[in-house]
Amino acid sequence: MRADTWRDRAACRGVPLAVFFPASEDDCDEAKAICAGCPARRPCLDDALKNGLQGVWGGTSERERRVLAREHRKAS
Repeated sequence: MRADTWRDRAACRGVPLAVFFPASEDDCDEAKAICAGCPARRPCLDDALKNGLQGVWGGTSERERRVLAREHRKAS
């Protein structure tokens, strides 16, 4: 039996992937709305920051994660 992961608890399970890979950063609202109440939001965001993932992860766009990463580097 495999261990439960954050992906198993994610609110996005079953949602079409295209929602999380919008054509532009301005089209992230639907994905962010799904992420807003997700119990796996933090580990999802951490994974995206760690691995430089594209699309919407943890309720953030790629641009927003670049800002978070830059702020983290400044604080370190």
